[in-house]
Amino acid sequence: MNILAFDIETIPDTTGGRRLLELSDDLSDEQVAEAMFAQRRAKTGSDFIATHLQKVVAISAVYRNSHKDQFSVWTLGQEDSSEKEIVQNFFDGIDKHTPTLVTWNGSGFDLPVLHYRGLINGVQAPRYWDLGDDDSNFKWNNYIGRFHLRHTDLMDVLAGYNNRAFAPLDEIAVLLGLPGKMGMSGSKVWSQYCAGEIKAIRDYCETDALNTYLVYLHWLHVRGHLTDADLEREHQTVKGALSKGAPHLVEFLEVWAAAD
Repeated sequence: MNILAFDIETIPDTTGGRRLLELSDDLSDEQVAEAMFAQRRAKTGSDFIATHLQKVVAISAVYRNSHKDQFSVWTLGQEDSSEKEIVQNFFDGIDKHTPTLVTWNGSGFDLPVLHYRGLINGVQAPRYWDLGDDDSNFKWNNYIGRFHLRHTDLMDVLAGYNNRAFAPLDEIAVLLGLPGKMGMSGSKVWSQYCAGEIKAIRDYCETDALNTYLVYLHWLHVRGHLTDADLEREHQTVKGALSKGAPHLVEFLEVWAAAD
């Protein structure tokens, strides 16, 4: 396996919102965001900001290369890294390792956000965007095709590509005996960002990436790509790494053990 399961966290792009709504520079970012929320509610009934106006503040990943016995959980960049640095770092990793990308709703949110933010920030990602021109293998299995598994959107695949059957990651994780959200959710990211709680956002993003990766292991088991013994070995690999990790990873392990 050469797997990169990832999740992103975003906030309103207040610079873009100020420009599109022609708002005064005298307004604070919080005031601009409120104007963006209000406009979105008027248009759609929901204040969930449009994809191209979601600014990336964290990308967290679980990387597993079973051939090299590598397993790691981390968040790209530093707490003060720019959006461009974070997004470029993500695509650079794809250029270097060509992993299978694993997401939950990545086709519907994470990757479109990264497409727009990469475009806006002038990020280059030749390997990711290859459709077979540079590598003929990518003609039939690339990161862009919905029915290709080089990017596996677990929510889409498990629903049989039927949006009426989509399910929340948190609920599927809990049903599998995994920790799920652990009291945090994406709806709290903007308020935490405004309070300067960047580390809390990054930690939360890592636990979402972990939930996604662990659901993926169960899916590989269902497909017959992992035996019962293989699945248990992979779980032990994760648990061993988490036991030596940061406090939020140890907490994830403890919640997992209690639910198992």
